[in-house]
Amino acid sequence: MTTYREAGVDIDAGDEFVERIKPLVRSTFRPEVLTDLGGFGGLFGLRAEQYKEPVLVSGTDGVGTKLKIAFLMDRHDTVGIDLVAMCVNDIVVSGAEPLFFLDYFATGTLSVATAQNVVKGIVEGCRQAGCALIGGETAEMPSFYRDGEYDLAGFAVGVVEKANIIDGRSIAPGDMVVGLASSGLHSNGYSLARHVLFEREKLTVESRVPELDRPVGEALLTPTRIYVKSVLSLVREFSIKGLAHVTGGGITENLPRILPAGVKARVDRRAWAVPPVFTVLSKLGKIEREEMYRVFNMGIGMVLVVPPAVADRVVARAADCGECAHVIGEIIASPSGEPEVEYVA
Repeated sequence: MTTYREAGVDIDAGDEFVERIKPLVRSTFRPEVLTDLGGFGGLFGLRAEQYKEPVLVSGTDGVGTKLKIAFLMDRHDTVGIDLVAMCVNDIVVSGAEPLFFLDYFATGTLSVATAQNVVKGIVEGCRQAGCALIGGETAEMPSFYRDGEYDLAGFAVGVVEKANIIDGRSIAPGDMVVGLASSGLHSNGYSLARHVLFEREKLTVESRVPELDRPVGEALLTPTRIYVKSVLSLVREFSIKGLAHVTGGGITENLPRILPAGVKARVDRRAWAVPPVFTVLSKLGKIEREEMYRVFNMGIGMVLVVPPAVADRVVARAADCGECAHVIGEIIASPSGEPEVEYVA
């Protein structure tokens, strides 16, 4: 008699995985969560009385080829943080508080231990963001993925008062640009990074280069910084005109997404120290500076546009929240057709 296990899908392993992660998932629950793990859908009771006109803000993303580094190192407890970060950092730029998160984990043959470690990272990301992990999906697809490999996708939903939505419309010449430091590459540009380090330079994840204080693999696997709690604190205290999550495309591509017509950002590259991992990639790959700035975050993971009168106080308050912040530029008038980000130095 043929069984599903013979075809490559182990239902018992899936059941064991769910039982193992239940305590982890429950640890993220907020009072609004109305269901336990295992239902067909996650229920979340929005406290509508707290809002006059609540607006839901949603976001979805993955981790990309950064997962290849996790496979090479056989370390799986950090990429879940990246997964949450890429979603919640996107929705907080609207001023929204992340409420809940769902994940999708797909693999060829389910390794319960590996999947459990991935979920540990997702749980940690949800804790850092203050949102609940209310559901997910584990897909076991034999022959679809290589042995030991998997893919991840995440989905986040948040809420913001309609009158408090941050959309960049009020940004005007004279406003200042504040940057919050990144923790490294975050989850973007890994195809280029892997090409330079592993294909061209023939390095391994254990290799060491003089500029880095740890092996290459550890530097590349550093989790994406989650800015949610810091940004929400700043939004409550100051008039934040615009927020941009610096992902693939760097400052060059992401800051213009929040700029209204008739203005551009003048960014001073001398205002912050570029982390060594970017210097290594630029040097070894002989990558031109402009290409670096339109692929990588270059050390700035979140950008805020604020009135000039509060810029220094925003930087100081961000430091109180645990962020390394700098005034990195200003907003100036710009005729139509000019680049929306102009770099100084």
